[in-house]
Amino acid sequence: MKKSVIVGYGGMGRWHTNKIRENNVVELKGIFDISERANKRAQDAGIYTYDSFESVLNDTDIDLVTVATPNDVHKEIVIALLNAGKNVICEKPVTMTEKDFWEMADAANKNGKVFTVHQNRRWDSDFLLAKQIYENNEMGSVFCIESRVHGSRGIPGDWRGKKEYGGGMMLDWGVHLIDQALMMIPEKVKKLYAKFDHITNYEVDDGFKLDLYFESGLVYRIEVSTSNFISLPRWYILADDGTALFETFSSGAKITKCKEKNEENVIPVVTAAGLTKTMAPRSNDNLITYDMPLASSDVHDFYRNVVDVIDGKSDLIVKHEQIARVLRVMEAAAVSDATNQVVDFE
Repeated sequence: MKKSVIVGYGGMGRWHTNKIRENNVVELKGIFDISERANKRAQDAGIYTYDSFESVLNDTDIDLVTVATPNDVHKEIVIALLNAGKNVICEKPVTMTEKDFWEMADAANKNGKVFTVHQNRRWDSDFLLAKQIYENNEMGSVFCIESRVHGSRGIPGDWRGKKEYGGGMMLDWGVHLIDQALMMIPEKVKKLYAKFDHITNYEVDDGFKLDLYFESGLVYRIEVSTSNFISLPRWYILADDGTALFETFSSGAKITKCKEKNEENVIPVVTAAGLTKTMAPRSNDNLITYDMPLASSDVHDFYRNVVDVIDGKSDLIVKHEQIARVLRVMEAAAVSDATNQVVDFE
């Protein structure tokens, strides 16, 4: 069992604590947080708390440190830990720029230590099912994927609403959904277009729309909203022979395919301005509709992989170039929003 410490005992720090306590490859030695309230919470849960960050750096009994602090201090904390001879997992986004990330990766290489980023939503069951539908040509060739996360509560009332701390929905949710897109579609992104929202927060984005145009012509839309009181589907996937719809994270997929594309005897729809056959629904006997259950996954595979890499038994699942590519997309999205233009990418 690898001995582990968590730096930052907020929401994700507690999540990591719970997952470490459940797995069979890493044991929790303690936590460090600059907040006395966080330390008291950990102590009440029976967790050892370090009195300083220097105490973590100087503890030679630690195999692995997970960094779950606000985004703006990731870089300095991670590099200090690597220079102290620690293997490091960093919460996402690893930092705000690709340049800063490679400085962190260089520190890992210089010290011969493992360094990776916790892209936990690669294990989301809805994403894995969407990826399966795409890869298996469940409905024929996919030409459009829409991935949405909608809420109505605005940005959480903490550091996530402040630019200086690396706040905003692109850095909070975008990093996940972009990573999912790039894991699903094995193609170059030729162009992208982004528009950031500032509905409840003018300092950072409180939502955004990002369109990725892949080299095959596939369009992948990512949309995050924190001011939406009627949520659109989590996934909407369009293919040559059918459509898939996921209402929520946990609903699975509803697939609808047609038996004959050139349906005869179409009954037109009557609108206020006239008739239309183009938008008329297909007859029920020309449709095949069925449900697909969520894919199975195990989030503990992330820590298992990191431990195997430390032991020289495996390669990282979340690779450095994958992390950098997500950061490049986010930086290009910011340029697109600022210039209101489509941006050439890869």
